[in-house]
Amino acid sequence: MLNKQEIERQLHTKWAACNIVYKEVTGSTNDDARDLAKEGAPHGSLVVADRQDSGRGSRGRSWETPAGTNIAMSLVVRPKAPADRVSMLTLVMGLSVAEGVDLALGETSARIKWPNDVVIDKRKICGILTELHMNSDNTISDVVIGVGINVNMTQFPDEIREIAGSLLSQTGKRVDRSLVVARVMDRFEENYEKFQEGYDLSSLKEQYERRLINKGEMVRVLDPKDGFEGRALGITEKGELLVEAAPGDIRVIGAGEVSVRGLYSYV
Repeated sequence: MLNKQEIERQLHTKWAACNIVYKEVTGSTNDDARDLAKEGAPHGSLVVADRQDSGRGSRGRSWETPAGTNIAMSLVVRPKAPADRVSMLTLVMGLSVAEGVDLALGETSARIKWPNDVVIDKRKICGILTELHMNSDNTISDVVIGVGINVNMTQFPDEIREIAGSLLSQTGKRVDRSLVVARVMDRFEENYEKFQEGYDLSSLKEQYERRLINKGEMVRVLDPKDGFEGRALGITEKGELLVEAAPGDIRVIGAGEVSVRGLYSYV
């Protein structure tokens, strides 16, 4: 059962999801969260929807959230970080989703495909879209972090059938969606506070790399200008991917600049 009361009952946070707005149906939880932020909603406000009809994914893709099966949620945060560090929050949320999903499942199965796709058994179960909004004086107004998690979905559109999965399809377990929301928020609050210490991932790097499915594997960096293959070594404190293209030739790949795939598959 996904509802405000069940999420609140299972939360263990001080500020994350402190103010929950639940909607049966919406166009986009990111748009809803942005509107709340404009109205002065506090840091940690969360919009959750049972069904989302116009969700956005990365690179302009759509994200399907049919009723009764998945989670669509967007969190409002008001970081004190410099604007050029905000993109790291996407990785912080990816880590938090992986950790929260495992807590809800009661097993260790969720991994991260750099930078922020959460995968179980090589199938993508989560997408994240972070949107930064600035004030007129060039300070940060708010950041909205949108999260879509496939929970109990079993049928997928043709265009994503080869890469998409859900907690149910990948583990055989039907999970309480409110519990998943609560556990992800629990983990995000702790991880966000580590990020705030230095406005980077230095305190989260080890946690992140333990779940990084690309680490130690050969990957293909898809870049129209300069694509190449190499072995993924880990991440920097800024969340960039380190790839060894040749012995001694280690390249730093920025999130958002290129796509990274396995040599023979999505991961």
